[in-house]
Amino acid sequence: MNERRLQLFYVVGIALCSIALVSAAMGGDILFAVTFGFVILYLGIRYWMVATGWP
Repeated sequence: MNERRLQLFYVVGIALCSIALVSAAMGGDILFAVTFGFVILYLGIRYWMVATGWP
């Protein structure tokens, strides 16, 4: 899988997790919102690693 496709998957994952985070926060499920926040952080770091060519 090439880098462009990986970047696209990470961006889509971040977008979907952002929607889930907002939905969980508005529903009052703070634990789920925090979990989705950590997943977004992880996906953001992985996106940065792929974008900069870090192994």
